[in-house]
Amino acid sequence: MNRTLRTTTLLSIALSLATRTMAQCPVGEVEVTINVITDDYGNETYWQLVPGGNVCGDAPIFVGGNPALNCGSGAGETSPTGGYANNTTITEGPWCLTEGASYTIHSLDSWGDGHASFQVVVSGGVAATFTAQGVNAAHTFIASPPQPLDMSVTKLITSLYSEVGQQLIVRGTLANTGLSSVQSYTLNYRLNGGAIVAQPVSGADLSSGEVVEFEHDTPWVPDEDGSYTLEVWATEINGEDDQFPVNDLRTATLTVNPATPDLTDAYLFSPPSFTMIADDDDDLLVPRDLDFHPDRSRNELWVLNKDVAQTGGSTVRFFNPGEEDMTFLWQRDPASRHFLSLPTAIAMGDNGNFATCPGIFDANQNGGDPFTGPTLWSADPAIYAQNQFGPLGSHLDMLHVNPESQGIAHDFWNRFWLVDGYNGDIVMNDFREDHTPGQDFHGDARIRRYDSFTVTRDPNNHVVSHCVLDKATGWLYVVDNGGQRVLRMNTRTGTNAGAASYGPWESYVEYSRYINYEWEVIISSGLVSPAGIDLIGDHLVVSDHATGDIVIYDKSGAVVTEEGRIATGAAGIMGIKVGPDGRIWYVNATTHQLVRMEPSLNVGMTSTNDAPFSLFPNPVNTTLHLRGEVPSNASAEVRDMMGRTCAAVIPGDLRQGIDVSNLAPGTYLLQVEGSRALPFSVRH
Repeated sequence: MNRTLRTTTLLSIALSLATRTMAQCPVGEVEVTINVITDDYGNETYWQLVPGGNVCGDAPIFVGGNPALNCGSGAGETSPTGGYANNTTITEGPWCLTEGASYTIHSLDSWGDGHASFQVVVSGGVAATFTAQGVNAAHTFIASPPQPLDMSVTKLITSLYSEVGQQLIVRGTLANTGLSSVQSYTLNYRLNGGAIVAQPVSGADLSSGEVVEFEHDTPWVPDEDGSYTLEVWATEINGEDDQFPVNDLRTATLTVNPATPDLTDAYLFSPPSFTMIADDDDDLLVPRDLDFHPDRSRNELWVLNKDVAQTGGSTVRFFNPGEEDMTFLWQRDPASRHFLSLPTAIAMGDNGNFATCPGIFDANQNGGDPFTGPTLWSADPAIYAQNQFGPLGSHLDMLHVNPESQGIAHDFWNRFWLVDGYNGDIVMNDFREDHTPGQDFHGDARIRRYDSFTVTRDPNNHVVSHCVLDKATGWLYVVDNGGQRVLRMNTRTGTNAGAASYGPWESYVEYSRYINYEWEVIISSGLVSPAGIDLIGDHLVVSDHATGDIVIYDKSGAVVTEEGRIATGAAGIMGIKVGPDGRIWYVNATTHQLVRMEPSLNVGMTSTNDAPFSLFPNPVNTTLHLRGEVPSNASAEVRDMMGRTCAAVIPGDLRQGIDVSNLAPGTYLLQVEGSRALPFSVRH
């Protein structure tokens, strides 16, 4: 596992091209050079340039890298001396190649864990960039010079899974794939072929081959669930048309789920019921956390087991959780001893990945540096916990400056917030581009340490200190188990104060310390051993490991206030989660159980009731609409959770929507004549 120390100092795939005299190639040929960017082990790189489609060794035009290697040297876990220097850019060529013809770069790594990147320059412009991942890689390019004005969206990192009413920011990377420097352009997006949302950008100053990350300044807030096609592209490059539109567009399919209803008021109206969904007979072994997969069509609930350091943790996936046909699958990755050692928390992402954090000091378990931090995984069943990816298991990425981590919360794409239990800090870990299963390149990560306040972990390293991010506001809510309190930090504040002082033990594109950020203690009494935390609407739910209580707080005002607490009757609760149906789920590490808590009132989800219509948006701000077979002349009324009538609806007005702007924030029931009452939440 020590090989996970391998890194690179490559900060971007874009390079400034060195000024040099251009060779004079015959008519029909173009000048090509290749920039090779090595990692920490440049000596392990070997590559060949061959005519397009040829295998390695078949009529090579050029052979580069370590001469001690050959086409069969990949994945040998060898590191012979010689070859390229570490963390260096080497320009090979120039060659005069046939214009318009295809050529292939074959690259391999003698150790077998990812290596160099290659940038192809044709007639002075960057025509292609490749990152060599895995043991052997083949990269094919066309020997044609770029057009003067050309831009391409190279990646989208917009949430693939979200909810109605949740703000989505269109994010990604954009490359100057032309010869000329780009000073201005317009960034565009649209959904399902609708209206174009344009953002003019000036002062860009992008050289050929340079890549820039973007966030479109106009977010999208979906008001209806379903599948959407997102298209993103750039136009008006330096005020002119893009000259190579073939590569302009990048698309993604986004899934918008119905909003999760806030049923917390129903839990406090009268004692709820508890359903034990699973226990140690279902492979729950000291469960510490849980989360639902965001693709609701999969209907999966993941539970994280602590297990022991020598084997590493494990997961149990429940399919159709809590239903009569529920099944489960226990899994442990082949390399869990390192990447999932004594895990404390799990957080599902918005892109099909998820992350876990280890509670161990040294994931190498050899008495060395605290080489430990969050691990990124794929939730794809063909990848996660499978055994074909080599000695580093199926993990997608791992970062290493957060020992004894206690909690993790997802932000966007591959960005997560951690509770560093060893240092007591909050740390933002952005994996950015994962290194693919079983590899070990971490150098593109961004890590930011917020160290002005202290979170105290359980000295026995058992009870967790979880966190949750309110993505609408940017506030991170953090359990301080040792301090018997809850904090919150505004992740949208703070200034970069330079390099962080703790570690690092490998190189990252950014590892900085942030200061002058906004934070406060919001709950300082009433908790004995707080552990898990989640939020729904204006409410926080916190589990107390010592008492077995679940405490509900209102966070809508300037002061967070306790609204009530629910006694579960069993100490040992850790992770807690509000499910897609609004019900509260939790795991108990002492009883080895997964439990679902049910409100006493009949407030079933609209998707499973017998009403011929559903409600949207839910939660709602001003106007509640009915979708489906809406009665034309039926009467209706809105009731609160005490059963009191709050509003009456005149027959015939249902199709126009129901004005709820005068209702206080909370959970209500809409009772339409002849149909079952449906719950909805009001937010202002």
